[in-house]
Amino acid sequence: MATFDYAEMQATAHELIEEFGQSGVVTRLTPPDPILGGEPVPMPYPATLVPMAYEARYIDGTTIKAGDMQICISSVGLAIEPTVGDVVTANGIDYAIVNGDPNKYDGITAVVFIVQGRIPQ
Repeated sequence: MATFDYAEMQATAHELIEEFGQSGVVTRLTPPDPILGGEPVPMPYPATLVPMAYEARYIDGTTIKAGDMQICISSVGLAIEPTVGDVVTANGIDYAIVNGDPNKYDGITAVVFIVQGRIPQ
């Protein structure tokens, strides 16, 4: 049985995001030192991404709210896997990640990260 080349699919997704997207940042707060304490430190990771507004038919006011953005983030060259709690900066606006899908169809290769971003209240 032939195997599917997810690395090729990842490269194609990256090319499309690079062509039609923009530069952005995924910021993760690193926890304070368990011994010395301190404040969490924001660690920015440069990313290439495409922010898209949700179509009205998907906005239910609970899971997806008005103003939420679906953000496709290229996995190529990104040092982290964006997750709930991270903040994505796109179009000069910070969006807190409230939901995400790494799109690891083979369980290993992240083809593209698709996250739901919400402007923090």
